[in-house]
Amino acid sequence: MSRLVLSIFSAIGFITVCALIFTSFSLSIENSESAPTSNDSLPQVIKTPTIEAPSFAGESMPINMDTRERLDRELSVNAYWQSATLMHIKSANKFFPIIEPILAQEGVPDDFKYLAVAESSLRNVQSSANAKGFWQFRKAAAKELGLEINDEVDERYHVEKATKAACGYLKKLHNRFGSWANAAAAYNVGPTKFARILKEQGQTSFYDVNVNSETARYVFRLIAIKEIMKNPERFGFYVDPSELYERIDNVYFVEVDKSVASWSAFAAQNGITYRMLKYYNPWLRDNKLTVIKKKYLIKLPR
Repeated sequence: MSRLVLSIFSAIGFITVCALIFTSFSLSIENSESAPTSNDSLPQVIKTPTIEAPSFAGESMPINMDTRERLDRELSVNAYWQSATLMHIKSANKFFPIIEPILAQEGVPDDFKYLAVAESSLRNVQSSANAKGFWQFRKAAAKELGLEINDEVDERYHVEKATKAACGYLKKLHNRFGSWANAAAAYNVGPTKFARILKEQGQTSFYDVNVNSETARYVFRLIAIKEIMKNPERFGFYVDPSELYERIDNVYFVEVDKSVASWSAFAAQNGITYRMLKYYNPWLRDNKLTVIKKKYLIKLPR
């Protein structure tokens, strides 16, 4: 008899507990449905602005469903790649004043300064394919364009000379392919391959060819970088002028027409550190320089 009573009480207890759990769960659902949601706990997303009349190098981008989507992707990627874009904006204050006059003198559209941003983030970097400098030239191509490359000197790292070489190359590509968008695409994929793609697909414009993902995105990336860097606040970037990198204005040049046994000694003689000598002249790749019937201009800070 006692076992039966215990069983009854156990059953009653189990039912009671289940009822309490169900009631508590129902109340929590009601509360969650009725309670206002605070936006403070949610990530804030800025809508990427629409570009009404996108263009590159003075050429309008054709507008259709495909091109709109491709540009939107690059605007979104670069607008939300905050660390890189902030560095681009800061570095542009330092290097665009060097690049812009050369583009103008050489007759290349100003928008091509954004190609240097896309290629190297305005840094003297080396790629996995061994392309180097702001404009990412490989050794053979750089030599064809008149840049000196050896164990002591690599002018791919010389911003002024490399920019001038890039201008010459871009003008050749423009003459060959008929538009600046085509020139930019050929710069990325290589002129021989780009010519083959145009021929195989029976097209004349970058915007109409089906090409590898990197090149397919390339011109749209240039347009996106241009729009963001020209109007950073519109895309949510606010950089105080004091945070921009300083322009390289206050400099002078020393002409070197004889071999230099030690750049360390040369730096000390000119009242600067070895680090600062290489900072202003990254194209000097060794601690010495052999000069044979040639002159070099060494940039030094005042």
